Amino acid sequence: MEHNQRPEVPKAGRTVTHKVLSLLTTFEEPRRSFTLTELADAAQIPLSTAHRLVNELVEWEFLSRTPQGRYQLGLRLWEMGQNVGRQLRETARPFIQDLYSFTGETSQLAIRDGREVLYIDRVYGTERVPRASRVGGRLPMHSTAVGKVLLAFEEDWLSEAYLRQPLDQVAPRTVTNPGLLAEQLEQIRTEGFSVTNEEQRPGACSIAVPVFHTGRIGSSIGLVVASEKASTLTRHLATLKGVSERIEAATARIPLETLLGSHR
Repeated sequence: MEHNQRPEVPKAGRTVTHKVLSLLTTFEEPRRSFTLTELADAAQIPLSTAHRLVNELVEWEFLSRTPQGRYQLGLRLWEMGQNVGRQLRETARPFIQDLYSFTGETSQLAIRDGREVLYIDRVYGTERVPRASRVGGRLPMHSTAVGKVLLAFEEDWLSEAYLRQPLDQVAPRTVTNPGLLAEQLEQIRTEGFSVTNEEQRPGACSIAVPVFHTGRIGSSIGLVVASEKASTLTRHLATLKGVSERIEAATARIPLETLLGSHR
């Protein structure tokens, strides 16, 4: 099941937990706030039930109410979300900042979460580049450079299972042919890096390298730049590999499961 898909449960058999999660996952949409009616419709629950549950979520600070009477995510959820990949993020952050300092380009750190890439840190460059992700955001692995690197260096069974699933066309240039993607993954294993050009969003291209942890793939770091710079991406390869090695050395004594939490 994809991260943004809700499990099919008969309405008569839906628990209170299911209803609450249906309300909260509504906020995975790009919109930042919703009316009570919009939340009830999205969660497919009666307005009276939504009113009761939303009020409780506000009391617990998982949601907050704007002066206009709309609802948005509360600070408590944001605080809890900071614990995701926290040890890796805090250890790697100085190196991600160095990566930005050396290149001047948007620099990011990502891990695999199921079938998706989860971005756990990012330093934005000053150049305007179409943004397809944010810290805490998820994207399909096959449409991003960091995702392809993670997929290429995972265990064979995982990449093979991924290739057997439908590959979403998220942009006009997204690779959706499993045979072609398999060839790209093999090339990434050989060359040690991945490059994508407008596969996630028109106007942006990226380059990424793996970060290993005692021989196992742990995360990926990458740069995102404007498409007109696509031909110059590989000039940053030495810097990317150098930063990757520094992160690997800094995390070598931390068990991978501790480093990444449950995101494997």
